[in-house]
Amino acid sequence: MAKHTHEIRDPIHVFICLSSAEREVLGSRPFQRLRHIHQLALTYLVYPGATHRRFEHSLGVMGLATRVFDVVTLEDNLTGRLRSELSELHENRDYWRKVLRMAALCHDIGHLPFSHAAEKELLPDGWTHERLSAELIRSEEMATAWKHLKIDPEDVVKLALGPKEALKLDLGLEFSPWETILAEIIVGDALGADRMDYLLRDSHHAGVAYGRFDHYRLIDTMRILPGPPSEENDQGGEGLALGVEEGGLQSAEALLLARYFMFSQLYCHPIRRIYDIHLKDFLKGWLPGGMFSTEIEDHLQMTDTEVTVGMRKADRDGGHPAHHHARRIQRREHFKVLYQRNPEDFAVNPEAGQKVYDALSEEFGGEHFRHDRYPQGSGRPDFPVQLANGQIASSQALSQVLDRVPSVSIDYVFADRSTMKSATQWLQEHHDEVIQPQSEEEGDG
Repeated sequence: MAKHTHEIRDPIHVFICLSSAEREVLGSRPFQRLRHIHQLALTYLVYPGATHRRFEHSLGVMGLATRVFDVVTLEDNLTGRLRSELSELHENRDYWRKVLRMAALCHDIGHLPFSHAAEKELLPDGWTHERLSAELIRSEEMATAWKHLKIDPEDVVKLALGPKEALKLDLGLEFSPWETILAEIIVGDALGADRMDYLLRDSHHAGVAYGRFDHYRLIDTMRILPGPPSEENDQGGEGLALGVEEGGLQSAEALLLARYFMFSQLYCHPIRRIYDIHLKDFLKGWLPGGMFSTEIEDHLQMTDTEVTVGMRKADRDGGHPAHHHARRIQRREHFKVLYQRNPEDFAVNPEAGQKVYDALSEEFGGEHFRHDRYPQGSGRPDFPVQLANGQIASSQALSQVLDRVPSVSIDYVFADRSTMKSATQWLQEHHDEVIQPQSEEEGDG
């Protein structure tokens, strides 16, 4: 007898299940390509176990998003107001559950080789991996799968990107309150399944404990609630948002603390960051025109495998325009940290890192240095919390922990090994004058 449900083993969630129709999406070229896209780029050169791919992450996001959907749409978890505002839910719950699962599964199919490391500066203006995901979901390549599932690909696009990204890309998509909530289940800043899975999965494969939190308790207490209270309305803001019951607040705090620790200890690890820079430098010299193509077929043919083969060839070819960048990655001859911002320098000049980089580049030549500055966004999201008496409170107002979670901000200057000693000595001798802010008179001149 033919099976209608198929189970996939997963190290994080044990089993992830799909129907036969959903498995058609899994078997499509856009999704199977994710088997060859590393989740954390070249992080495995620092954390050897971090070789996992976007393929299993996307499956995990689908599994988590489904669990959240099933909890927040239970009749007992929807108040009278929510039932009236979310009329779409009652009209076609099964349909939207299918759309949510496929949007979660396909939210990353537009990723370039080595994920985020390759995206910035290597796509034409107005293009991101989210826009590529939307184009793939709408493509003829996946049309048959959507037809068999009886779902509209435009609905999949909406939930995979969410209102913020759709607006940023000027895609002209309009979201109902229900569609906004469903997109938040997948890509929400505070409690999205994408964030939950990458923290748990990246932590597991990197061999660190920073990303773990009680996601079982968190999901069981998640609810659709009126937005966080505002000064104008202390009973709940306008619109609806994903939130938690009061008993799940500690699990939500743990999630956001896990995010902080993973960024500070893993994602912003200096050697991981410089490998991203070397990879970007290599791609600029290796790709035709220094850019990735946005054509569907070109995208489907380009994975980490093609880039790695190109890198190995460039490493062996001393005349290749990207030879030096390939060599630094292949032979682990990466630039080393020469300077990183510290509180004392920041107090003198918030742009101290840029000043150091500019001064060293002028003294020794810019090819010997790289500057990496990263301010983390959305560090302190606010979400509604339902108290035991039924009132709605703001998570930021209620939680002393969330109010104190810092944002991660890095400012590194890296140097090649041949220049490291002389550049370090020069900076020690000229440090105080280098980091001084530019005076108004100098700026006018």
